[in-house]
Amino acid sequence: MPRDQRRGASRAWVRRSIASPSSIVGVVALVGVVALAMTRHHSHAVARHAIQYEDSPMPDDADLEAFLVDGHARRMDRWKEFARIPSVSAQPEHADDCRRAAAWLADDLATAGLEHVAVEETGGHPIVYGDWLGADNAPTVIAYGHYDVQPADPVELWGTSPFEPVVHGNRMVGRGVEDNKSCVQMHVRAIEALLATRGRLPVNLKLVIEGEEESGSPNLDAWLIANRARLAADVAVISDTDFFEGNLPALCLGVRGFVGFEIDVRGPNRDLHSGAYGGAVQNPVNALCAIIAALKDSDGRIGVPGFYDDVAELDPRERA
Repeated sequence: MPRDQRRGASRAWVRRSIASPSSIVGVVALVGVVALAMTRHHSHAVARHAIQYEDSPMPDDADLEAFLVDGHARRMDRWKEFARIPSVSAQPEHADDCRRAAAWLADDLATAGLEHVAVEETGGHPIVYGDWLGADNAPTVIAYGHYDVQPADPVELWGTSPFEPVVHGNRMVGRGVEDNKSCVQMHVRAIEALLATRGRLPVNLKLVIEGEEESGSPNLDAWLIANRARLAADVAVISDTDFFEGNLPALCLGVRGFVGFEIDVRGPNRDLHSGAYGGAVQNPVNALCAIIAALKDSDGRIGVPGFYDDVAELDPRERA
């Protein structure tokens, strides 16, 4: 199916099924992940996998849609149950809640049909891992999410209890129901639906769900390095961004990083008469302005030497 037709079919299918977004959207998003994985898979296999994808039906077959519609209430209950756990990683008093969320999620992954499910220790809150590796000669996708949430402060500004999710129309309201428990549930429910109705996934899939994203992920790097061989994949999907066009699934190819620093510019230790010293003695404010202005050029590119040396350029297929 041509790209524009796939996009239109996905849009129509998702909007038709908006009553159960947490997994129906997930199945469509998973198809997009498959397409991205196919383009990133090693070159000698791309054509073969692309043909398999083109020949595969869109995930709107009657049995799959019936499974999703029939299971809507149960999925909503699971989503709410997950959101009720106050897994606030930044507050020590919620450490037990973070472990409870990890254990709950591991049970959910296993129930959905994932294998090798484990709650793995780090120097802080645990990481939940699960995979399904039964797609022979298909690419491997690793999907990331997090089960921890931001504090609900100030609680008095909430119209409802932050950890008792409620549904208003097509929206669920509660702390963490979007960031990031919705994305985690999207993956799990999509996997569950595909395994229940198809018996397999179109790609090999590895899930990594951490519990410290809202605290800067202090232990994630060490865990990734220690498990580097096990986490080998053709493409990584960071499931922690938004839709940019209503309910149309989107694949975000990257987000901006962050760096913070403090600059001290020292000048005279006392006030100087502008008539006597103006122009002869540099004003620290002017020097600071010049430093800040030099960080980016007129086109918005960062002017720090070597900044872009390790940044991979988008290839034509990714830009398309």
